[in-house]
Formats: sequence, structure tokens, C-alpha cells
Amino acid sequence: MSNHFNPTYHIPVLLDECIEGLNINPDGVYADLTFGGGSHSAAILNKLSDKGRLFAFDKDKDALNNAIDDERFCLINDDYANITKQLRLYRVMQLDGVLADLGISSHQIDTSQRGFSFRTDAPLDLRMDTSGSFTAADVVNSYEEQDLAEMFFNYAQISNARKLAKTLCRHREQQPIVTTGDLCGIIRQLTAKNTENKYFAKVFQALRIEVNHELDSLNAMLEQIPLLLAPKGRLVVISYHSLEDKAVKNLIRSGNVKGELEKDFYGNVNTPFDIITKNPIVPTTQEQTANPRSRSAKLRIAEKRQ
Repeated sequence: MSNHFNPTYHIPVLLDECIEGLNINPDGVYADLTFGGGSHSAAILNKLSDKGRLFAFDKDKDALNNAIDDERFCLINDDYANITKQLRLYRVMQLDGVLADLGISSHQIDTSQRGFSFRTDAPLDLRMDTSGSFTAADVVNSYEEQDLAEMFFNYAQISNARKLAKTLCRHREQQPIVTTGDLCGIIRQLTAKNTENKYFAKVFQALRIEVNHELDSLNAMLEQIPLLLAPKGRLVVISYHSLEDKAVKNLIRSGNVKGELEKDFYGNVNTPFDIITKNPIVPTTQEQTANPRSRSAKLRIAEKRQ
């Protein structure tokens, strides 16, 4: 176990804004649901007293190497969808704050053999939890054409999703699509000039969401937050694409990820949250220049009502 976090594993996004948004009670109990390199966790621990506690989650085993050696800290190797169940094991019933920096870590992108990047030729993998056996290669080689088309359209808003699915199905009849290079080579013909990288990024996003059941996990986690947060507890979430952001926005506005509004007898909306950020906080130009991967980040903050 290391004594400090690993800043090279993942460059934290909107770090100061997140910590400020948590409005940390030094004696409180907090959860960092996306531990990664531990930068956000380290910053939370710096604000906690000897009585404070921090529970961090990460389903990627590689992140365990970054565990912070601190008796106030506990790193749990599990999907954050299991947050309530895991916290019960530590007899934690309520939290004073929850932080989630969604998406993938710099480490996952930069570790070429994991297949998260289309810039290097590697196995078409994209698993966050490498203990599972289902990969992106399984998706592109076994899904029905219609299912592929729906996945690419629903998860990445790819306009020619049907043509993309048809092209993949035609090629896999000749030989399996097994590497990121195979995939990019096949779909390059579907892109307009100078838009290849943007197109590839969308395709990889859709595959990553499918392989890791990202939206199912996110929705399951978010639905548990209203009961987990103590009164005046803060929810701080950074999202990177519209599907994530919509679920977070719906939860904050209505108390559920579908955005279904419940109203009282007088027509007032019943939601467990007060909105702290009317509009999402986005990285400054300086941060986006220093860390281009932060460009699409949106930070939303809410507070549990009394």
C-alpha cells in the first residue's frame, strides 16, 4: 500500500471546485466513488479530522495499487452500484458527501493493451473490471446488426449507426474483428475527411458503455443517493457526455434518474435536493489546455434537504 496518491495515474478534473462543492465537515463520513489515482480522495482527506472517514470505490484492480495509507481511509474494489450494500458492511448508514468523477481514467486510456484508445493498435477490450470476460470484441463480433445500430445511436448519437453496424457485420463474416486497429481500419471509410478521430471516439464510447454497463451502474448508484445522504449532505458529480449528465440532472431535479416529477397537493415539486449549481461548472480555459481530457466535463452539485 502506498503512502500517497498517484497523480500520474489520472489527472483530476475540477479538483478545487469538487472539494469546495462537498462543503466538507471535518468530522464527517464521505465517499469517493471513482478513486482512480486518488487525487480527489487525497484532497478530501486533507480536510478531514481524526474523526472523519473516507470510503473510496473502484472496480478496476489497477487502482488498488494507489491505495492511500491512512487509517481514516478505506478502498473498496467494487462497482459503485453496490455502494449501499458495501457501506453496510462497515456499519455506515449515512454519508455527509458523495463525489463521483465519471468516465474513464487517464491510466485506462494510456495503458494501450486495455484497448481504450483508438490511437494504438491493441486487443479490442475496453473492460474496466478485468475479472470479467466480456469484451468489446465480443460485442462487435456477436451482436445482431439491429442491436449494434441501436447501441451506436443510443450511446453515442452516431448519425450513420445503421451503416456502421452493417459494415461491421459484413467484415466479420470474412474474419473476426479482434484489435482496435482492425476496427478503425474498417470504419475509417464511414468518416468524412478530418473527422476520423471524433468518429472513432464516439464508436469507442458506445462500446465502452455497453461492455461496462456504465449507464445501468450509474442509474443504480444515483437512485441510492437520496437515502444515503444525511441532511445537508452534498452530491458532487462530474459527467463527460450527455447521457451521464441527463441522469445526474434528473436525479437532482426530481429525486430519480428518469426525471419524473412528484408534486404535493399545492403543486410544489417534491425533490430531496436543493440545487447548488443552477448551471454546471465547466473547466477553465487554462485547465482545458493543461488537460485536454477535461474539455467535456460538467460538474453538478446538490444538497440533501433537511
